[in-house]
Amino acid sequence: MNPIELESANWRHAVLNNKSTIQQAIQCLDVSGMQIVLVVSDDEVLVGTLTDGDIRRALLKGYSLQTPVDEVVHTTPLLAPPEMGRDVVLQLMKANRVRQLPVVDVDRRVVGLHLWDEILSPSIRQNSIVIMAGGKGARLRPFTENCPKPMLKVGGKPMLEHIIERAKVDGFINFIVAIHYLGRVIEDYFKDGSDWGVSIKYLREKSPLGTAGALSLISESPQHPIIVTNGDLMTDLRFGEILEFHTRHSAVATMAVRQYELQNPFGVVKTKGLEIVSFEEKPIHRSYVNAGIYVLDPSAFNRLDGGESCDMPTLFSRLQEDKRKVIVFPMHEPWHDIGYPEDLLLANKREASE
Repeated sequence: MNPIELESANWRHAVLNNKSTIQQAIQCLDVSGMQIVLVVSDDEVLVGTLTDGDIRRALLKGYSLQTPVDEVVHTTPLLAPPEMGRDVVLQLMKANRVRQLPVVDVDRRVVGLHLWDEILSPSIRQNSIVIMAGGKGARLRPFTENCPKPMLKVGGKPMLEHIIERAKVDGFINFIVAIHYLGRVIEDYFKDGSDWGVSIKYLREKSPLGTAGALSLISESPQHPIIVTNGDLMTDLRFGEILEFHTRHSAVATMAVRQYELQNPFGVVKTKGLEIVSFEEKPIHRSYVNAGIYVLDPSAFNRLDGGESCDMPTLFSRLQEDKRKVIVFPMHEPWHDIGYPEDLLLANKREASE
């Protein structure tokens, strides 16, 4: 399935081989109900698209129901790459007045389909989102002396509220919040989540258990992959996108990562023995860093012991030792870890300017 969440879950019903006839294209339209046929070659490369209107116009021109779709297919449809975000997709569809937008990879193979109605009204997801909100936020004092870090306000509302509202847009309504330091403040504010149209349950840590250890407090084993996120992150990442990416790659655990650049302030001299080989002026070292957002399959919980402190990298290492598939989800979206007072001030300035 396409890594972008904002797509029809049944888009494959709209796929038709290019050796098919107009009659079969009509049947495809009836079965999928998506008002578009994605015509592909034998190797699944998109040849073009057909809509109900295209078929009607073809019949008016004298084509028969037995005419191959190759003769009437629209070969230059508007397309979207998998990495295109929701906001851009909406703008593109609105500007071009289209209600269906095929998603193709670099080889023009179909990997998804955006539908206007589903983007505006995403289906409800059964997956839970666990938000880690128990930290003391010592680096953010004095702001956190009487307020837990996830409840610090950005743009007039707590960071935790931003996370919940953004996830709800993607169809997530089940939340579990892990609390410890000043947890009562969070519970008193959100209660059971009904004011936000969601369900919120709480994991009450008697002592900090780490980003993975707190999951062992969940009383009922999850039936679906769960998303875990730190409660002090401000990001435009769509949780549905990382979930679909995780599912498409059949992983047991997925970690969102961001590229981090570190520039050497000096010119680097490369040598071989005493001989100078080359010079490199202030090189930039690029690496991926943990972004604090994860997806875990239910089977990953078998590597957690109840009440044991455990962080996410340790859990991922255990799964690797078991030869399970653990992967990364490279992020390109804006992402801010609110770790210091200056980060909080910057986030508020940025929110005010948008």
